[in-house]
Amino acid sequence: MSVFSHREFDNHQQVAFFKDKKTGLKAIIAVHNTNLGQALGGCRMWPYATDEEALTDVLRLSRGMTYKSALANLKLGGGKAVIIGDPRSQKSDELLYAMGDFIEGLGGRYITAEDSGTSVPDILKMSQRTSYISGVDKASDHGGDPSPSTAYGVFVSLREAVTYKLGRANLQGLRVAIQGLGNVGYRLAEYLHEAGAELFVTDIVQANVDRAVGELNATAVAGDKIFALDVDVFAPCALGAAINDQTIDQLRATIVAGAANNQLATTDHGQLLHNRGVLYAPDYVVNAGGIIDVYYQRKMLSADYSAENYASDLSTKVEGIGTTLKEIFARSEAENLPTFVIADRVAEERFNSATNCWQPTRSNAPTATQSYSKSV
Repeated sequence: MSVFSHREFDNHQQVAFFKDKKTGLKAIIAVHNTNLGQALGGCRMWPYATDEEALTDVLRLSRGMTYKSALANLKLGGGKAVIIGDPRSQKSDELLYAMGDFIEGLGGRYITAEDSGTSVPDILKMSQRTSYISGVDKASDHGGDPSPSTAYGVFVSLREAVTYKLGRANLQGLRVAIQGLGNVGYRLAEYLHEAGAELFVTDIVQANVDRAVGELNATAVAGDKIFALDVDVFAPCALGAAINDQTIDQLRATIVAGAANNQLATTDHGQLLHNRGVLYAPDYVVNAGGIIDVYYQRKMLSADYSAENYASDLSTKVEGIGTTLKEIFARSEAENLPTFVIADRVAEERFNSATNCWQPTRSNAPTATQSYSKSV
């Protein structure tokens, strides 16, 4: 499995592989950039069809975290972890402990948190083997789970996109198609329902759809029909590459704004959306609420940063996502460039100009064997 020649390799600083025969753990951690600080990003567990698919995902996701943190003005770099396996049938305490050992071996270069297929209890189990974790603060409203902050940030972003594109002051009667009703997607649906939007939903878990129909008066839609609906907003909140060769011609929405990472299968699809007058809210701007949350949770580890500081700073920063988007939309229109191009430029200006690349101290520096691929 080639890394350096991989199409998603983007001068990543470190890509580490780990296999534990005893627990069956197969995992990859990718650290994209630490110019602004330690790399922080979630740990995803997913039944990838191939190892190549897992590598592609972790490379793309880790790069996105670098851009996300930079655009949110956080002193963090970008990283991500993926565990190859079905979280419903292959997850065990021993596997999670082994994952903690893997993270610890990187000496602090990468900090993990929950993501698709993992939860706060899972990260707490990893924390028995490593201190490089976040998103598990018991003093927060949600026990450290950053998904509520992610969802609210997506709602703020969607609202800003609607104001900019449609000139609407409120969301009453807005027609929104939501693909994916997990922790973030469902909370987004709740915010939209409360604001008076009309919802059309799909999810691979039928219980999630049934719940949205029953609680939020949503309309259930078959998965392959969600793209072609006559709606105002398409909100991808499942896995990546929702905008691809097969779906882009089906889209009738004039706004794409959702929680999923890497929504564009390729940059060409972002250009096509721009050419067609569809306003795309770049995903790594829109879904930054979670990383903002875990960043301020880690700040609470210092004695001079209180829970009150956390709540105030978190609220201000997540609301600020809308301001960042507004600037990106305006520059995109003025320069006639796709929104993702503008967002990339802003992020790159920030992390490329940083001069203090994070380095491990002697006490947390990895040994030579820990720095490279490890099989146990």
